[in-house]
Amino acid sequence: MKKLPVIATVVAIVSVFLVLSSAFVVDARQKALLLKFGEVVDTIEDPGLHWKIPFIQEVVLYDGRILSLDIRPLEVTPADDRRLVVDAFARYRISDLRKFRQAVGTGGTALAEDRLGSILNAQLRAVLGEVDSGAILSDDRAALMAKIRDGAIAQSRNLGLEVIDVRIKRADLPEANLVSTFNRMQAERQREAADQRARGEEAAQRVRANADRQSLELVSSAQRDADIIRGEADAESNRIYAEAYGRDPEFFNFYRSLSAYEKALQGSNSTMVLSPSSPFFSYFIDPMGAASGQ
Repeated sequence: MKKLPVIATVVAIVSVFLVLSSAFVVDARQKALLLKFGEVVDTIEDPGLHWKIPFIQEVVLYDGRILSLDIRPLEVTPADDRRLVVDAFARYRISDLRKFRQAVGTGGTALAEDRLGSILNAQLRAVLGEVDSGAILSDDRAALMAKIRDGAIAQSRNLGLEVIDVRIKRADLPEANLVSTFNRMQAERQREAADQRARGEEAAQRVRANADRQSLELVSSAQRDADIIRGEADAESNRIYAEAYGRDPEFFNFYRSLSAYEKALQGSNSTMVLSPSSPFFSYFIDPMGAASGQ
């Protein structure tokens, strides 16, 4: 009779042990594979308490969240042969537990990331090798990253992985090529600047030549108009003088003589040697200008 409590205690302990060995908890951040002698029996993605056959079935837990993979810096050669060192990262998650287990076996996430890194490296080389370095360093990089992601998605399905996103963090020139590339870029910019200056000088010469031509045309036109106006004015003046002379020849002679006196006898030291009977002094000898007609 004393053995019954002992047996009951042993049974209770074994039962508790079996219950504890059969139960397992899947966290909300995890996914689980139920294995039987290494073969996949079931996949468990719902969080909570689950059961298994102790000693026969095994549970392997995987992270069900979106994971990050930093890709080792990779040297790529774009279409313009300017080599770049690209530093990128990817976001991924385990989408198919069965395929994942078949692809990596017991290697787990570490082996999967190694294979995924190889896929991403190949995609980076293929996509970035088709474009110029300017596209990689500009806003067009977003389209390139989407293309790299799509290519990685197609190839990573066999690993049971889903690539969420691929981002290029940095794209720089290799240190060994930095100085030579900078010098080449500087030479190109100087060549472009010299070309622009030459074009500007050519345009300036055209503008100056056009301005000189227009200026010459305007001055010539103005000179021609001025000559015409002066000629017309001289003709009108001569006509008036001729008309006035015809009306009173004596007054015209008197006015002409006075003008001659004014022009000839200017200044305080004017000296003239003339005969007193010279016609020049006709109005001095005779106020009526008797000698003017001679």
